[in-house]
Amino acid sequence: MSGHSKWAKLKHTKGAIDAKKSAMFTKIAHVITIAAREGGGDPEANPKLRMTMERARIINMPKDNIERAIKRGAGGPDSASLEEITYEVIGPGGSVVLVEVLTDNKNRTISNLRRVLNHYGGTLATTNAVLWMFDKKGIIEIENYQSQINNFDEFQLEAIDAGVEDVENIETDLVLYVKPENMEAVKSFLFSKNIKITNADVEWRAKNLIEANSTAKGQLESLCAELEEDSDVTDYYTNVEGLE
Repeated sequence: MSGHSKWAKLKHTKGAIDAKKSAMFTKIAHVITIAAREGGGDPEANPKLRMTMERARIINMPKDNIERAIKRGAGGPDSASLEEITYEVIGPGGSVVLVEVLTDNKNRTISNLRRVLNHYGGTLATTNAVLWMFDKKGIIEIENYQSQINNFDEFQLEAIDAGVEDVENIETDLVLYVKPENMEAVKSFLFSKNIKITNADVEWRAKNLIEANSTAKGQLESLCAELEEDSDVTDYYTNVEGLE
C-alpha cells in the first residue's frame, strides 16, 4: 500500500464484499467517475475507463450504477458538485499518508477523516507539508505475467528502453513504474508484445520507505482499513514499508 494500485486494494477487500457491498460500489463508482472526467465517457476511447468498468463488473456492480457514474464524470447534471481533494496526513510512528477523495460534501468528508485520524493517532498536515515525500508515477499492472512473458530478463531490458524506470513482482503480478509522460510509449510497447495490461494509472509513490514499530504499524493498518471503508476515499498512499 505504499503506492500500489487501486485495484490491488479492491482485490484486498473483495473477500468481505457481501458485508461492505454498498461502500465498495460507491468507491468504485467514484473511480469510474474520475476516469470518465479525465478521458471522456466512451470506454472504447478511454482505456482507463474501460478497465475500471471491467473491475466493476467483476464485483457484480449493477449496470445502472456504472452508467450513472460515467454520466456524472462526463458532464452529467451533478458533475459540477464533485470535488477532488488530496489530504496530507501525519500518521503514527513517523508515517505519512496521502488520502485522495472525491466528494460532493467536503464538510462530511473532512469530518469523517478527522474522526478516523483522531482514533488512530493521526493528524491533518498543512498543504505541501508531506507531499514532497512522494513522486507522481505511472503505474502499469500485468496479472499472471509469467504466462505472458517467456524471457523475463530480455523483457526487462526492452522495457527499460521503452521508458520503464522500475519493475516490481507482487506474487503473480508485475508492476511497472514509469514517468507519467512515458505512459503511452510503454503501453504501446506492451501492446506490441501482446501483453495484456490489467490496470494503468498515475499515482503517488513514496520516495523513501520507512520501517515502523509494531505498535505504530498496527495503528496505521487499522487507519487504512477504515479509509478503505469510507466511500469518499478513492485511494491512499503511505511511506511505511511492508504495510499489508
